Amino acid sequence: MKLRDTQRVHCIGAGGIGLSAVAKLLVAEGKRVTGSDVKPSGISQELIERGVVMSYGQTGAVPDGTEIVVYSDAVPYDNPERADARAHGIQEMSYAEALGAVSRERRTIAVSGTNGKSTTTAMLGLILESAGWDPTVVVGSKVPGFPLGNLRLGEGEWMVVEADDYHAHMLHLRPEVIVLTNIEEEHLDYFKDLGDIVRTFQSFVDALPEDGTLIVNADDPVSFEDLAHHAHTVTYGIEAAADYQARALRAGRGTQAFELVATPGHDEPLGTLSLAVPGRFNVSNALAAASAALSLGVPFPVIRHAFAEFSGIWRRFERVGTLGGAEVISDYGHHPTAIRGTIAAAREFYPDRRLLLVYQPHQRNRTRQLMSQFVTAFDGADLLILSDIYDVTGREDETDAGVTSALLHDELRRRPESPRAMVGGDLVATERLVREHARPDDVVIVMGAGSIDEVARALVSRP
Repeated sequence: MKLRDTQRVHCIGAGGIGLSAVAKLLVAEGKRVTGSDVKPSGISQELIERGVVMSYGQTGAVPDGTEIVVYSDAVPYDNPERADARAHGIQEMSYAEALGAVSRERRTIAVSGTNGKSTTTAMLGLILESAGWDPTVVVGSKVPGFPLGNLRLGEGEWMVVEADDYHAHMLHLRPEVIVLTNIEEEHLDYFKDLGDIVRTFQSFVDALPEDGTLIVNADDPVSFEDLAHHAHTVTYGIEAAADYQARALRAGRGTQAFELVATPGHDEPLGTLSLAVPGRFNVSNALAAASAALSLGVPFPVIRHAFAEFSGIWRRFERVGTLGGAEVISDYGHHPTAIRGTIAAAREFYPDRRLLLVYQPHQRNRTRQLMSQFVTAFDGADLLILSDIYDVTGREDETDAGVTSALLHDELRRRPESPRAMVGGDLVATERLVREHARPDDVVIVMGAGSIDEVARALVSRP
């Protein structure tokens, strides 16, 4: 049975940021959608408000009449509801397979890579919205201006999708346009090495139709040298020569700007783009979105207007409030490159303030595999507090059980260049330690892809 032909779908792990978007989309298509998760959350409450019937605990059977089960990556094969579905002959689909099925009903732009996917997807979606294209947008975050947060429902023919590289999920998509942000070592619990990652992305690019478009970051040697070989490739960059370049970068308190230049055999200045989000990495994200939009025929003034209205997205250098005068920022970064970029961004926007970084390592295997990169990633912070590692269900191996935040802390202490660091423990203990050490003029960045965001919210909600 195809997803488009079914009327009753049950989503297991529906509270996840990815699967929840698909659940909302299925409801909008008129399907009866039920969902389950381990416990209630803000996202599951959003689903209830959209008409999804939610249950919690995941210890029982799937609802009667279910025709297809869609499960999140966090839901293992032996989950009781998945087992019940198989016992009753109910078809199972992963979130990536379901997203692929939904996207096949539309002309799709897929944004993929190691870093910057969510922001670039949001930026491009907002540009196309401003252009009047009325796109559908699926993003792995929440976007101010999107009534459904991680989903924009549109009536237009185009769909912009954040294409996750975990477990090669992007291969389930058949886009007409691919935007590649960058490619680094990541998800090494699945991929063998960087070469394996590149080969997987090559398969993704090879599936582009002949008249499709590949948007590639010329500043990223892996993407540019190994993958930029499609017949219609458009490049963007800050340092490297590219079809679209950012020049005259400048940053001040709370804003940054750059000149966008097209280089069709000669320099053609298009104009100035201003951003209210910090960091050189966000200039690169903006370049990626602008290059894709320009290649599709969107006029430059529309792009400039969309960026002027863009205020950032959930957990991507998100200002959540203050703690006794200290600015508290929540950020999703969990890869060494993202950590470095966020610290640099904070230094640009808050050049004279002390930087207190609260970091929750995400997954023991990643921490072990990239340990040498993590050890240098925190340079530039004044004080570092490490919470316990966030374990990802189904993705941790027993051989990594000895990998802890204390181990990372010990490695940091071996380097004189490392910031002063301490281990916070669980979320409660970490919050307590932050409160003890935060000063009124600090910038407190609470960072990680796991549950650490709860600390950021607690710091500003409780005096």
